[in-house]
Amino acid sequence: MVFFLFCALNTTLHSWCKNTHNKIHSMPLYKRIMGDGGCRALIWRITEPESDLAEGIELTPACRSRLEGMKSGIHRRGFLSIRHLMALEGYSDFDLFYDDRGKPHLKDGTRISITHSFEFTGIILSDSVEVGIDIEKQRDKILRIARKFTPIAEYRSLANEEALVRKLTMVWTAKESIYKILSTPGLSFLRHIWVDDFSMDEARTTASVHYQGQENRFSADFLEFEGYTCGYATQD
Repeated sequence: MVFFLFCALNTTLHSWCKNTHNKIHSMPLYKRIMGDGGCRALIWRITEPESDLAEGIELTPACRSRLEGMKSGIHRRGFLSIRHLMALEGYSDFDLFYDDRGKPHLKDGTRISITHSFEFTGIILSDSVEVGIDIEKQRDKILRIARKFTPIAEYRSLANEEALVRKLTMVWTAKESIYKILSTPGLSFLRHIWVDDFSMDEARTTASVHYQGQENRFSADFLEFEGYTCGYATQD
């Protein structure tokens, strides 16, 4: 009797530990990245149904209207998951506002940038420097549009097409992150934003913007995961 009771308890405990372990590792907060200057980035993996993501989230009337106008379920879930990321940093939708160029801001002056690509969303915040973030899925279609945002000939020495897709996606996320920081009409990825060459193994680089007689310098870092690239930039 004691033996069978022990076996039953052991099985129950093993099952509980396994379930708890699975729940911990299925948490949608996929990654937290800490950087210099009080900079921190958070990435969310969208696994929940919309009803679960909506729980505990209060939206401003404007954002409620915006959410209700979204036809795509993944866009609505992404929109809500971003509010969960903000909550992890102590912010609600009522702390967020957008300027007339569509750039997000927090009322306490903390810099914020937001991104969403398919099943992943992300935010980056900083107390002291301007920041931008972008997540992109690594897809072959970037080969077709590369000439529109970077001198493609610079990357033809890469070993194979997969490496070229990875490198171009990194360059795109860096330029998109910088564009989000400046949020300047007329700014061209191809003509004005220059990303210095870098090793994909190092996963970081510098960049500059030359526009309207001014030069701005930036640092950019990259993270690759599950066929996606996350690039985030800070203004020097």
